[in-house]
Amino acid sequence: MASRCWRWWGRSAWPWTPPLSVGSIPSFRHQFSTQETTPQICVVGSGPAGFYTAQHLLKQHPQAHVDIYEKQPVPFGLVRFGVAPDHPEVKSYGAEDHRALEIPGEELPGVCSARAFVGWYNGLPENQELKPDLSCDTAVILGQGNVALDVARILLTPPEHLEKTDITKAALDVLRQSRVKTVWLVGRRGPLQVAFTIKELREMIQLPGTRPILDPVDFLGLQDRLKEVPRPRKRLTELLLRTAMEKPGPEEAARRASASRAWGLRFFRSPQQVLPSPDGRGAAGVRLAVTRLEGVGEATRAVPTGAMEDLPCGLVLSSIGYKSRPIDPSVPFDSKLGVIPNVEGRVTDVPGLYCSGWVKRGPTGVIATTMTDSFLTGQMLLQDLKAGLLPSGPRPGSAAIQALLSSRGVQPVSFSDWEKLDAEEVARGQGTGRPREKLVDPQEMLHLLGH
Repeated sequence: MASRCWRWWGRSAWPWTPPLSVGSIPSFRHQFSTQETTPQICVVGSGPAGFYTAQHLLKQHPQAHVDIYEKQPVPFGLVRFGVAPDHPEVKSYGAEDHRALEIPGEELPGVCSARAFVGWYNGLPENQELKPDLSCDTAVILGQGNVALDVARILLTPPEHLEKTDITKAALDVLRQSRVKTVWLVGRRGPLQVAFTIKELREMIQLPGTRPILDPVDFLGLQDRLKEVPRPRKRLTELLLRTAMEKPGPEEAARRASASRAWGLRFFRSPQQVLPSPDGRGAAGVRLAVTRLEGVGEATRAVPTGAMEDLPCGLVLSSIGYKSRPIDPSVPFDSKLGVIPNVEGRVTDVPGLYCSGWVKRGPTGVIATTMTDSFLTGQMLLQDLKAGLLPSGPRPGSAAIQALLSSRGVQPVSFSDWEKLDAEEVARGQGTGRPREKLVDPQEMLHLLGH
């Protein structure tokens, strides 16, 4: 994209909090049949959805002028602040907020969202004050998706294995002092409904110094149902079955016997309350309702049996889903679904405004999904542009944004500024044999840039 006409602007405190969305600020005629036509397009959010959309627009319309705006002083969204520093190729969340548990005790110290925990160890500035207390023996993660497994893996991975990643130094120092020995991942439904993928599960099973804990009772009768499920789900479930039901070989048995840490899956359990410690200053456990399944296929749901059980722990991390936030009152937003109402990326009832990423379709999929989705949004914009369906008349374009920022005393961070920060991070990392040492303080970043 270096040869195309595009710019990137970031700052440490954007006037509102944008999810990954794409809006056009057109200052061009209905048609773009001549080489002189230069549509001006604004992309809000510099994560994968924003960059992939911009890439498609510039590839398909080389005369386009694209400006990308970002609230953080650094670009790339989840690619930088994503799931796991030891999995740079599979970072996979891109929404601004998490879904609340909405149970008593959720506000206790020792309870936080997996999203905030991920942001903390990946250097997201807004999460650097989290300071999780890892002095307890047991942690409970509510959720059984890839993010839950990533968080469990970070909690249990020997710190020396993380030293060569780009995890923040502050997080690594805390993890070195961690006393967490057991991590439970709790799900409302059963083994056939887990949301993680086989790659993440396999890595968790083989994690050095740990052993899996799976109750064979949860898997009784499951083998007979595998012929009914799609192949990816079948392979995943077969791995769970082997781990739970089969006796490991001598080498694996010895490895598990020597493990000092453990992780386990608790199925058919729904959180009802976070139990306080005797002094009320922390979490002491989670009260779980025992569930059973009703329905078939995608309609399968967990219903309570009436039985309850308490699971002791000192740290509770909720990983039950993510949601985007509204951009601005002028932009439609479905607060229940956490998306901008749209048809194939076209924002409902707002000609010229488009959306991409999780704010378009909800919190599903990984980077490859976002790429395809973003290309589709870009294609819809170009189709509307060519068909003359966008608002006509002169538009100020990026000059208006620059004037607005100037009037507020805001000096944006440019992409060349980011390249200076990038070089500084890489230089700091070289001293410790790491790919980079992330800058996490926006004020330090701005100071380094002379802002």
